[in-house]
Amino acid sequence: MALTSMTGFGRGELESQGRVWSAEVRSVNNRYLDLKMKLPKSYGPLEDRIRKKVAVRYLRGRVDLYLSVAGDFSELQQVKINMTLARGYENALSELAKEFQLPGDLTVRDLASLPEVIVRDQQQEDLEEIWPLVENVVDEALGKCDLMRQQEGAALGDDLLQRLRRFSEVVTVIEGRIPEIVQQRKTVLEERLQKLLGGVQLDPARLAQEVAVMADKSDVTEEIVRLRCHIEQFTQFLGESGGVGRKLDFLIQEFLREVNTLASKISDAAIAHLAVDLKSELEKMREQVQNIE
Repeated sequence: MALTSMTGFGRGELESQGRVWSAEVRSVNNRYLDLKMKLPKSYGPLEDRIRKKVAVRYLRGRVDLYLSVAGDFSELQQVKINMTLARGYENALSELAKEFQLPGDLTVRDLASLPEVIVRDQQQEDLEEIWPLVENVVDEALGKCDLMRQQEGAALGDDLLQRLRRFSEVVTVIEGRIPEIVQQRKTVLEERLQKLLGGVQLDPARLAQEVAVMADKSDVTEEIVRLRCHIEQFTQFLGESGGVGRKLDFLIQEFLREVNTLASKISDAAIAHLAVDLKSELEKMREQVQNIE
């Protein structure tokens, strides 16, 4: 089976040039694709590239991607001297010393300690140069998340197939009970009419007509046929690749509709219990389908 779950987690990490890049991807079920990313501030221009990578792998689901970098950034640090400001400080201090007849023993340390004379400036990374590193770590995280999603998807597929088989078996039981139920109703109708008419001989044609009406009201052939068709389609979708979650969810709704119609047409206690079993199985299947992409 090629089913893929929407639930997964993956982490990628890469060390280079004294720095460590790491990426984490978390995904859960969602009706549509909802991607949230948290990147280092300077990596903003790379967001569209990363978003496209995620969109290739995900059709729907809530996806959270976190990218971080840590380590040695000393090569990006530069120390600069604001010579204009330093000269201004020196001239101002010289004037003060002259005005108040103070000793003018200004040192380099004194001047350097004044605000904004020496500043540290961090250069921006060359994003085109580091993109292959970021791409590698993002691909690793997405790949590991995909593997987890595929493993869970396979488990969900096996569970759904088993439940579908049990569902089909119950449908077969109901189908086999229909002739018996119709015959029982015919007998009950005859007995009621005999009591009402006090032993008067019944017109066979009239009785046949009443039985035909009763049988038509209890005829669930169409529902059984549609259920069989849906079971076949469901089985086929379980073996397909790509996003089949919405198709499976739609079929679950159709299953429920047919079962409700079937149960309402046949007023039989045994069939009612079987219908409850069918609905219970369908609810469990619906929960599983909600996690399939």
